[in-house]
Amino acid sequence: MSEPISGTAAGVAGWKIIGGLAGMGAIGAGLAAFVVMSLTKPKTDQEWRVALVCTLVGSIGGGAALVRYLGIQKWAEDPFGMVAMLAVVFTCGLPAWALVRALFIFLDKRKDVGLDEIVRDAKEIL
Repeated sequence: MSEPISGTAAGVAGWKIIGGLAGMGAIGAGLAAFVVMSLTKPKTDQEWRVALVCTLVGSIGGGAALVRYLGIQKWAEDPFGMVAMLAVVFTCGLPAWALVRALFIFLDKRKDVGLDEIVRDAKEIL
């Protein structure tokens, strides 16, 4: 049986490592949100909140999916690899912001028309 102190220390170290990995993703997502919001400021607080959430989800979720798809999880074992993965997470947030901003612009131009016309216009564009 292991000693309680060494077992607790190992548990704390494990949680610090897990928190560090999650923190790297959050840093990349936060940086992506900061950069894109500095480029194009949303018009309203509601638009800002929606765009922020979509950018963060795009960064974290898209970044994780891309890391998994590329098979670069091993990079997490090296500090330079972690920085490179941070860049991947950061980069995945940029398209999410662009898509949300494009959607807001598209809907803002059609604010006086019905949903059926919006859907028709979207089908024509796509």
